[in-house]
Formats: sequence, structure tokens, C-alpha cells
Amino acid sequence: MYDDKATPGTEETPDGVSRRSALRAAGAAGAGLGLGGALGAAWPAAAAGNAAAEAEAWPARQGRTMAGVPFERRSTVRVGMIGLGNRGDAMIDLFLALPGVKVVAVCDPVRAKAEKAAAKVVKAGQAAPAIYAKDEDDYRRLCARGDIDFVYVATPWDVHHAMCRAAMLNGKHVGVECPLAMRMDEIWDLVNVSERTRRHCMQLENCCYGKNEMRVLRMAHAGLFGDLLHGAGAYNHDLRDLMFDPDYYEGPWRRLWHTRLRGDLYPNHGFGPVGNYMDVNRGDRAVSVVSLGSPALGLAEYRAKHMPPGDASWKESYVGSDRTISLVQTAKGRVIRLEHDVSTPHPYSRINSLGGTLGVFEDYPPRIYLEPGNTDHRWDDFGKYAEWDHWLWKEHANPPGGHGGMDYLMLFRLMQCMQLGLVPDFDVYDAATWTAPVPLSHLSIRAKGAPQPIPDFTRGEWKKARPGVDSKKPTA
Repeated sequence: MYDDKATPGTEETPDGVSRRSALRAAGAAGAGLGLGGALGAAWPAAAAGNAAAEAEAWPARQGRTMAGVPFERRSTVRVGMIGLGNRGDAMIDLFLALPGVKVVAVCDPVRAKAEKAAAKVVKAGQAAPAIYAKDEDDYRRLCARGDIDFVYVATPWDVHHAMCRAAMLNGKHVGVECPLAMRMDEIWDLVNVSERTRRHCMQLENCCYGKNEMRVLRMAHAGLFGDLLHGAGAYNHDLRDLMFDPDYYEGPWRRLWHTRLRGDLYPNHGFGPVGNYMDVNRGDRAVSVVSLGSPALGLAEYRAKHMPPGDASWKESYVGSDRTISLVQTAKGRVIRLEHDVSTPHPYSRINSLGGTLGVFEDYPPRIYLEPGNTDHRWDDFGKYAEWDHWLWKEHANPPGGHGGMDYLMLFRLMQCMQLGLVPDFDVYDAATWTAPVPLSHLSIRAKGAPQPIPDFTRGEWKKARPGVDSKKPTA
């Protein structure tokens, strides 16, 4: 990651408050980031109920829809990478392994990380990339280059908005690691900028390309689950040791979010795949979210056991719920359960389940029960359904890279869409929808579980069926 500090940059936020001063105030206040204004300032007055009023309250479109808009066809995709810490350092290897992709510029305020990335590019047989490591704002100069088609962002969450915005305003398509942004006004701004500039802004949701997820997706679209009723996804991942490790993240930026927000800080990995199963933004849409959170005890208990007296973490007061549980309702009445827990001991799980009138799938471990084949109330072997694997997994049976190969397949498919001039598998509306629970779950928990409307970022386009991750193999 571009994880140099927890409070990089001094650029102005949409409400006129400098980012550095806002985050400094957040740390001092404990609950922070001006949540009453920053999260709610752009929220429509109709947030309390009436669906028709809500539809009229969403901000007016400033450009044209990006739904169904293809990339410009190009034989070679020129990439600029911002953020070369843990995630960026791993992903540059995959970019360099893709055919027809050149890394022309790299950026990180820690120069050693940028130089390490540049050495990888040269070792792969490409020309030495330009290095941007002057300061925390050097990404702006990278975005201004005329020889970049796509900007990749893997940085601390609070600067995702500014970097995506800069890329699009400079004519670049942009892909960003989760989440898209941390505030509702920033999420809306990226939707608007994408529509105005005609540049795609995509959440690089790698879990959508997991082998199990893509198999379930195709089965759901083929009707094997019957009429879909419910699904669940999560990011339950014990990160306590990493969040307190001074060498893993560059500074405490990720841990500090637990002093600012009480809600689900990382909903995308769970929401993305289930949203795809249910064609969210492609025939259905998420309309509201209800969230509850447990007490925040895990990080403080871990600190007491493992951190020495005088460590800077002892000045922190954690408010982020150890376990957040959210229920998302869709326009068709379906229910999606989201969970987030990175502060307590438990095995890794994204839950990844889907249920319909003909049966259910549950992951971790994968198991399935579908009528008419299953009638004995016992789970069946999910491996029996390998014929439903997506063409990407059939074509790349053993993809390189981390997370079981899903990282590589995500980038392969994205670069393929750019090279062939295809519509991307997901767009800024998906990025906004999958990220909306970040601010909204916090507001719901503060309001003792009161429902929070999820905006129609598509402004009505969700009613039109259109392809997504369940894509056809290109013939070109």
C-alpha cells in the first residue's frame, strides 16, 4: 500500500475542510472525521422513508450514465501505479505478467518502495518507469502524464477519493482497492466525476473473481437456486497482529479507523459477490441497510496483552464495533447479510452464501443443497458442480498470484476489456453501492439500528438488465 502515514495530504475535502485537519480532529475526538457533517451533508432530506421522495432527492446527474459504456480499444494498456506497499508490491507482479500491459510510472512517498517496484519493471524486460516519490502529492504529477491509460490505486483509505478524482480529471480510467471512499459525499462525487469525464472508476473487488463465487454466480443465473431470496457475505479476518505490527502497515492508519467509525469498514468483499448473484444494479438494487454493532473490546484487549507501556497506541480509544452485522434489503425484497470483524480471534471467512426456493450454498467450507437432487437434509459436495465454472477459470486453471488466483483473473479480465474495447464487468455504480455501507452502517448503529436508505447511484439505470461479471468469453 501507499501506507506512508495515516493522515497524508492537505487537499480540500468537498465540504471545504482540509483532509489533514479533519483527520487530526477525528483522532482527538475519538469518534471523528466530522461524521455528523461529512457523512450526512450530502444525504437527501428524504432519508427517513418515502421511496418516491427518495428517488427525487438523489443529486441530479451532471453527465451521462456510465452503465454499459465500453473502453476505448487499445492493443497495449499503459499503467501508472500509486501505492507500492504490501498490496501494490504484490499486484505489480501480476500487471507485469499480463500480455499487452506496460507499467510506465510508479508512485509512493516511501522512495525505497517505488524504487523496488521500478526494479521489478526493468527485470520483467520493460523500460524503466518514471518514479514519483517527491512527497504525498506526487500522485498528481503521475496522473497528469499523457502516456497513461489506467491508474491503479492501493493506498490508505482516506486518500482513495482524491486519487481517483485526480486520475479521472486527467483523462485516465482508474481502479482502486477497497473501499472506494469513506464518506457519502466523496462516493457521490466519484460517481459524478466518472459521468462527467466519461472515465471508468472501478472498485477492484477481487473476491468477485473467486472460483467458488463465479461458479455460484453462473448457477444462480441459470436458475439452479430457483427464485433468489437471501445471501450473505463478510470480511471476518483476524487482523489484530497486523494492525499493531509497526512493519506491516506504514504507520497505524488502518487501526486508527477503529477510533473513528463504529460501522462496517470493509463491506466490499462480502457485498460484491452476493450483489452479483442478485444482479444488483442490473435488474435489482440495494435500497436500505440496517446495522448493529457489538462493543469494541478486541483491540484494547490485544493491546493490553502485547503492546509495551508508552507505545503510541495507548493514546487511542477504540469505538469500532468488534462485530458489525448489517441487513441490506433490495428492491425485489431480497435480504443480504453483511458481517465485519477484524478485532477478535476466529478463522478467516467471507461466509459467501446464497439461498433460493430450490436450495442453498454456503462457503467456508463449501457445501450445497439443491432440489431435486438433495432431499435427505444433508449437505452435498460442491465439487459435483465444476461444470458450472466460469470460462475464466476454465481458461486459467492455475492462475498465478495471491488469494487463490482471483487477483490475477481480476486484472486479466480488466486488461482484456480495455484491450478489446469491451464494457467492464463492473463500474462506478457498483463501486459506490458496495462501499455505501461504510458510512451508512455507522449512521445506523448510532441511530440504534434505524434503517438508512442506500442511494440509487445509477439514477434509474438499475431497472435495465445488463451483463456483469457473468460475462461471455470474447471471440475477438
